[in-house]
Amino acid sequence: MRASLASSIAVTCAAAIALPVSLAAPAAAEVSPAPGLPSAASALPPALSALPPAPELPGATQSLPLAPLGGTDRALGGGADGTDAQGLTRRDVRPFSLVGVVWDDPTAALHGAVQVRTRATGGDVWSPWQDVETHNEEHGADPETAEGAGRALKGSTAPLWVGDSDGVEIRVRGEEPLPEGLRLELVDPGEDPAAAAPVTRTAAAPGPQAGLNAAEAAVSAVNAQLAAYGATWIPALSKAAVEFTFPYLPRVQEAEFPPQVLPHPETQEQAAVVEPAVAAAPAKPYIGPRPKIITRKGWGADEKIREKGFVYTKSIKAAFVHHSATGNNYTCKQAPSVLRSIYRYHVKSSGWRDFGYNFAVDKCGNIYEGRAGGVAKPVLGAHTLGFNTNSMGIAVLGTFSKSTPPAAAVTAVARLTAWKLGLHGVNPKGTSYLVSGGGNRYKKGSRVRFNAISGHRDGFATECPGVRLYGKLGTARTSSAKYQGRR
Repeated sequence: MRASLASSIAVTCAAAIALPVSLAAPAAAEVSPAPGLPSAASALPPALSALPPAPELPGATQSLPLAPLGGTDRALGGGADGTDAQGLTRRDVRPFSLVGVVWDDPTAALHGAVQVRTRATGGDVWSPWQDVETHNEEHGADPETAEGAGRALKGSTAPLWVGDSDGVEIRVRGEEPLPEGLRLELVDPGEDPAAAAPVTRTAAAPGPQAGLNAAEAAVSAVNAQLAAYGATWIPALSKAAVEFTFPYLPRVQEAEFPPQVLPHPETQEQAAVVEPAVAAAPAKPYIGPRPKIITRKGWGADEKIREKGFVYTKSIKAAFVHHSATGNNYTCKQAPSVLRSIYRYHVKSSGWRDFGYNFAVDKCGNIYEGRAGGVAKPVLGAHTLGFNTNSMGIAVLGTFSKSTPPAAAVTAVARLTAWKLGLHGVNPKGTSYLVSGGGNRYKKGSRVRFNAISGHRDGFATECPGVRLYGKLGTARTSSAKYQGRR
């Protein structure tokens, strides 16, 4: 029976999988790229050197400096001299779909209110004033890392998706002196890339073929054991097939920390044990089925704007769930455009090396590859300041402070974590310790115990992922564990 199952799996999955993916990588060490190539030399076939350069992909950013508001706009309570109120009056601009505000000093916070209103492209009706989330410093790379100390870093608000627009007005009021160098960023995601068939691989011609440029092939190569080069999505794989393909997994965390539900640090309620301690590691691996994952090529990431190379951490011990705070006014068809806009805002406006989150989930439950480096690998992200090491970040697109997250999105979080945490031997209902890299809740060097699936607010004093999404994490933990085959 076992032989029959193995044979069946091998035949069914031969086109989608090959050898087991390595789950470990040097801690926070960047894989050195070969000359002229934005990837690890060991991950790329020699033929990549002959590939053409990356083409120009659509997308652009307009950066407009803010100015003191005059006496014509006192709606936000700006002083008479305008020192604590800045903005821009209504104006025509080139098309854009996402807005945000940045400033010179990444360590400075904007304490106040930011509001924008926009005009839909080709129309003459202006939207109501919309709030932009100003508390964004809790995202980003850990302090004292290469990315966290980068010279290109800017302070920034969260981005806000406004849809196709060609007019804008903004006002910013400070509860204290505003940061210097305030600029309005208007991001155009460009048109969706034309869907292309993935490049096939044959025994006679291994590696990327014509149609992939070097930058795209570098990103695709780290997922090559899961999908064909140039694939726009990684296919789903059954639990049995995943466990057959990944027979050896670390079990350290599960044996050390029995499953529990931890209280939120602010409530200090008694933790309720929901599953008895396991005396010994289970005989079989607990890995959920791999969900379908839309690749960076699938959502149209422009690989030439990010920094070259990939940065990894040692393992994945916990998943931090976020909301993107970009608003809920998008359709699932627009989700790739939202991602391209956030990506450009993170890199070109905020100065990050790449998209901050490891994965993203839209309101329909579609799962997207985030930061480049391989979906099955422990890629170091920039999502939970102080706790990016040995963790992964999942952003649910939307704002869930007052809106309830769609069930499809919560299910997607459960399915993704069942697979990815399972690759690292982590029980979704368990707990793990992470060491703080510094933040406003835990000082640097603190050893902190987290639920395996935690909210951003568990590691940093922030509203993220919104009270409504945070309230669904218990459901996600239970479902994720069931997908892994646990009781």
